[in-house]
Amino acid sequence: MAQKESAGRSAAGELRRVPEPIRSKLALLPDKPGCYLMKNADGQIIYVGKAKVLKNRVRSYFTGSHNIKTQRLVSEIRDFEYIVTSNNMEALILECNLIKQYHPRYNVLLKDDKTFPYIKITGDAHPRLEVTRRVVKDGGKYFGPYPNAYDARETKRLLDRLYPLRKCATMPDKVCLYYHIGQCLAPCEFPVDRSRYEEMVQQITRFLNGGYQEVKAQLQEKMMAAAEALEFERAKEYRDQIQSIETVMERQKIQVADAVDRDIFGFAVDKGWMCVQILYMRQGKMIERRATTFPFYGEPYDDFMTFVAQYYSENPALPKEILLPMAEDAGRTADGGQQGQPAGGGQDGASSAGGQDGAAAAGQEGAAADGGASGGERPDEGEARAGASQGEEDMRESLQRWLKIKVFVPRRGKKRDIVKMAMQNARVTLDEKFRLIERDEARSVKACEGLARWLGLPQLRRIEAFDNSNIQGTDAVSAMVVFTDGKPDKSEYRKYKVKTVEGADDYATMREVIRRRYERVLKEGLPLPDLIVVDGGRGQISAALDVLENELGLNVPVCGLVKDAKHRTAQLMTGDPPEIVPLPRDSQEFYLLQRIQDEVHRFAISFHRNVRAKSMVASQLDAIPGIGEKRRKALLRHFGSIKKIREASIEDFRPLGIGEKLAAKILEALREDDARQAEPEPAE
Repeated sequence: MAQKESAGRSAAGELRRVPEPIRSKLALLPDKPGCYLMKNADGQIIYVGKAKVLKNRVRSYFTGSHNIKTQRLVSEIRDFEYIVTSNNMEALILECNLIKQYHPRYNVLLKDDKTFPYIKITGDAHPRLEVTRRVVKDGGKYFGPYPNAYDARETKRLLDRLYPLRKCATMPDKVCLYYHIGQCLAPCEFPVDRSRYEEMVQQITRFLNGGYQEVKAQLQEKMMAAAEALEFERAKEYRDQIQSIETVMERQKIQVADAVDRDIFGFAVDKGWMCVQILYMRQGKMIERRATTFPFYGEPYDDFMTFVAQYYSENPALPKEILLPMAEDAGRTADGGQQGQPAGGGQDGASSAGGQDGAAAAGQEGAAADGGASGGERPDEGEARAGASQGEEDMRESLQRWLKIKVFVPRRGKKRDIVKMAMQNARVTLDEKFRLIERDEARSVKACEGLARWLGLPQLRRIEAFDNSNIQGTDAVSAMVVFTDGKPDKSEYRKYKVKTVEGADDYATMREVIRRRYERVLKEGLPLPDLIVVDGGRGQISAALDVLENELGLNVPVCGLVKDAKHRTAQLMTGDPPEIVPLPRDSQEFYLLQRIQDEVHRFAISFHRNVRAKSMVASQLDAIPGIGEKRRKALLRHFGSIKKIREASIEDFRPLGIGEKLAAKILEALREDDARQAEPEPAE
């Protein structure tokens, strides 16, 4: 009791530090389920969440301790809204819809996820097979999802050879090759009885639902009969079809006795990241897995369930069952040590609101929680575990009612083992991500250390690289990129429009840009680089050193990257006078220099293209009498591009205060330019 009073006083003290507008709204939160929308200073929605009790969940963001990622979210919250729902299922659906509507930056978003391919039997009068990623209610039959497009296409090719459905998307005027090789009934030329189609659709449905063994047995009988009749070519065709079935349909890993289509979910969390692993079981056999990794900002299990809900809101072709991990597994995956252990001594069975098994499991769950508390566990810990189990059950029931399929949280047996495998795969994928990051960082740091030794430098942390770009001296620009510890630091990149140099003078351009950059560094007290890299050889190095040493009084090492005839990084030069550094071309140090040169070249070229495009647009508009700089900017801001101006009507210019006469003159001039550019050049 004393502990609860102390915690309450602590929370009250933390709330006093919350801005008054938020504190006032927190006091009015209801004890009801619903969704909350967190906003930043600009009024943008940055996070959407659901809660069984809005008052408790929203207040928790402003009290207690949080990890670094959640602290970042909370630091941006300046206001919030909430929507009350009548139950948890409505909150789950509403959260999904709000996330899809507002795309909050701190929510789990499936923006980079591909939709899975399905095989579809169209509902046309003359049905056909196709592979699609869109599942809609159009009268067709969908089978899948398949792990990738290759597997879906291979299965379709197999079915095309076995069942002669229509192949053409639009009906042709006469029979095609597919009819002659026995893979189409040619409804374009011959009448086909509807019952024939129905029979083939039933056979394909049975085949894709696991009845391919029966088809295989029939093909084996036909193969033996053809061989006995000495029809070896026909027998070979049957043999090839049997091998195709074995290759496409029997690449399985794990099998369960029943023949149920189910999706199995597992997840792991670490360092503010979550990995969700989905195992796809079709007809009782594991066919494939899929992993998605993303940063998360809320409670692990809540964000995991948000991912599951979003996944099925975008994927209407549902399995018969979904298997989910327990909420307790969120803690186990964080350290990676206890992953895959059974949860709780007395918890077994599987939770489901679908029947008696679910009720029994719920009873066992409650008994296990009570037993844990009486066996030496502190009462508050027992209450927390019971609350967590109840929250897990509520979310599972909400998902089940929404999707109208069975959702299980298995506690033991084969299904629990499969969920453990999904959890273990998620942990392995997440660990692999961090190992790859660490490996890349170690390689980058090691390459910097090695390059420093080659150049005789004490350290090499910050590298600034320059490259110039122009076309015959016009629209000359330069660019600078920064690499810190061997990795690009894009926030430090800089662009320069060349101001004092006329024509294609690379040395003079290098002098100007080096002067402008390091005059600003000295003026603003910015950090100096450990190494400056210029694109070029002796001339560029000497130009940069002259400005640094003789004009600015700086002693910063400069090296140059010399390219070969194929415009590839070939040599490293440094010193005064510059000399070649015999750096091995297969070393990590040379690879680092290649990446630096490629990056600065890409950045400079991109900037030059933008400048040149704007210059061309400006010159086209400036050449029209009556168009000055102000009107040119207004036109581009209103229409967006020269192309859209050219396609506009005279009425579209009225909002800009441009009359019919000037508008007609603008359109005529732009269209004449377009026609002139489209004319072929006269032959010599």
